[in-house]
Amino acid sequence: MHLQAYVIEDNATIRENLVGTLEELTCVRVAGSSATEDEALVWLEGNSERWDLVIVDLFLKQGSGIHLAQRIRRQRPSQKIVVFSNYINSSVRKRCAQVGVDAVFDKSTEIDSLVDYCAHQCYRISQAQAA
Repeated sequence: MHLQAYVIEDNATIRENLVGTLEELTCVRVAGSSATEDEALVWLEGNSERWDLVIVDLFLKQGSGIHLAQRIRRQRPSQKIVVFSNYINSSVRKRCAQVGVDAVFDKSTEIDSLVDYCAHQCYRISQAQAA
């Protein structure tokens, strides 16, 4: 059982490190990634049944993570959207909640929390499949 993720991050080093960490420490398997809002939206819409989790930065090479989160159409209630950014404060967290983001993590201080969140989603999906 794997949690299929799509990562939207414009910094290649951060993206590669994040993918490696999540695939090593959780059941997450990254199905794809992009650096722009438009490229991500095309993939997500064309593969709506192939993802369980979207991890998106706020500031992208083109577009924004908040705008992308508003545009994503979930096909299943189990699909989650997570913001992972260096620019997290209380107003950003509030705005993310308003647009339907499921969780928000600060890159500089909350990577362990993101890993824990992903591990919990893996457990939740395994329990649902076992039922």
